[in-house]
Amino acid sequence: MNFNDLAQWFERLEGESSRLEMTEMLSDLFKELSVREAQIVSYFCLGELNPPYKNVQFGIARKSALKVVAQLLGIDESDVKSYIKDVADVAALLSNYTWPSSQTLSIEDVYEELERIALISGEGSQEAKQSGLVALLGSVSPTAAKFILRIVLGTLRLGFSDMTLVDAFSWMLVGDKSLSKKIESAYNCCADLGYVASVVKKDGIAGIEKMKVTPGIPIRLAAAERLSSPKAIIEKIGPCSAEPKLDGFRLQIHIDKRKKEPIIHFFSRNLHDMSGMCPDLVNALKDIDADTVIFEGEAIAFDPSTGHFMPFQETVKRKRKHGIDEAMEELPLQLFLFDILYLNGEELFSQTLTKRRKMLTDLIKKSPVDKQIVGVTEEVFVENATKLEDYFLRQISKGLEGVVVKRPDSPYRPGKRNFNWIKLKRLEKGHLLDTIDCIVLGYYYGRGKRAAFGIGALLVGAYNKKRDCFQTVAKIGTGLSDEEWRAIKKRCDSISVKEKPKNVECQKDLYPDVWIQPDIVIEVTADEITRSPNHTAGHGEVSSRTKPVEARPVQTGSVQAGSVQAGSVAVGFALRFPRFLRYRDDKDRYGTTSVKELLDLYEQQRS
Repeated sequence: MNFNDLAQWFERLEGESSRLEMTEMLSDLFKELSVREAQIVSYFCLGELNPPYKNVQFGIARKSALKVVAQLLGIDESDVKSYIKDVADVAALLSNYTWPSSQTLSIEDVYEELERIALISGEGSQEAKQSGLVALLGSVSPTAAKFILRIVLGTLRLGFSDMTLVDAFSWMLVGDKSLSKKIESAYNCCADLGYVASVVKKDGIAGIEKMKVTPGIPIRLAAAERLSSPKAIIEKIGPCSAEPKLDGFRLQIHIDKRKKEPIIHFFSRNLHDMSGMCPDLVNALKDIDADTVIFEGEAIAFDPSTGHFMPFQETVKRKRKHGIDEAMEELPLQLFLFDILYLNGEELFSQTLTKRRKMLTDLIKKSPVDKQIVGVTEEVFVENATKLEDYFLRQISKGLEGVVVKRPDSPYRPGKRNFNWIKLKRLEKGHLLDTIDCIVLGYYYGRGKRAAFGIGALLVGAYNKKRDCFQTVAKIGTGLSDEEWRAIKKRCDSISVKEKPKNVECQKDLYPDVWIQPDIVIEVTADEITRSPNHTAGHGEVSSRTKPVEARPVQTGSVQAGSVQAGSVAVGFALRFPRFLRYRDDKDRYGTTSVKELLDLYEQQRS
């Protein structure tokens, strides 16, 4: 397909607000693509050049983009700046100009040139990248140039997630979503949506059903549910295994020793490759006694002088590109493994937790790994609520967050959150039983003292998977210092947009002064979750504890906001007295607390 034609598809998708219409539109698009084109377009649709784990960055900042646009249009950079208010405008400006383009570049042509530009490095690389980008943009239509530049700047948001693409692949094959679960299951085991698309195009559902784990391609992580007390946990799953809940960063480790030199990858929670940041852990594991293995574990920094664990804010400093040697010296890591998912060519998902733990323990015991750095998390078996509470309190006394409790006979469920794993965290008076990970949607101008900062409160939301959108849950005005307010404004302004993103549902009277792309994840604490007619999180969700209340009309500014029917109740959920705790840059926008989890927490706090 010609890339100019693809750009027209993108223009139509961007203008569509109905998820169903977008799904069918994507289905029609993918029907027209070749196998290779389907793989590339899957990445492009999500604003990427490759799957996240490949960590390919263009390294072209807004300032460089201004120079590119000025050179392309033959105008002064100052003239470009006069049109620009936010990053999205840099690309949008191109639509106001026309230029002759004698070339007809295919999707593959554009992809290969973008990849070449991204890989330019060394002295003079910025100038070379800019020159290559000017030439590429001048070879396509203005509309196509706009979308290419947004891909390069990381600002392409068409208003849907990877799950909408999964549904589209099912629609492409059978005209409905009946195959979505099978396709999602394959994606959970092989977190490369482009590869999944290529299999769908080439071999259909038969190919999807044959897909297996591949060392080097991350598996989408399983997640824990939450319950409020040891008693509730035992009532839910019975006697269980309990492990300490460490406040580090979760890692998925892939080791492949089938070649001369072992290949070791460390993937973060959001499936980015952190291998270059953890040479100490790579060295500690290189002699593992297996040809291929995939582990899960938690890495946490410790103070070498005292041996005590460091808080998360310190551990996360290890996630850096420069000064690795100094960081290793100042913040050495310990790796605590808690699961094994793959061993010597065999997937272990269907094995029980008990069997997987034994395989993990046996492998680490017999392997010549550095036991000072690598170990297996402690595990205890608890038969009743009293023993679980005792174990929980012991972990709290050590300064840990709490415990993770697991069903001993449970399989591993990639990409799923269920009650096979349950987390129990420290409770504080007046706080929820757990913190909430929210996505920042925009901010309000400050008043009084904060008028000087230009920001006074944040609008935050939660992800609704069913509707593939972000719904508001709170306005946050506490928990940040003066300097932190200035810093978060700068961060928000770098991804600000003119209008409400179409995948955000918000009451019009809550519209912030500045909208941003949903990219910044923060951890929030609050006193409780309440029902609210003001916030959209959970509109249309059914709670066994929710009683009808009088509702006002919903004004979300979204065609998709039709979840409230005549005679139904437009009540969402909100956080009472929310407070900012910290950034969660280890999580992506779809890894935030979901609307379903908010509903569960709301019910648990009243149980």
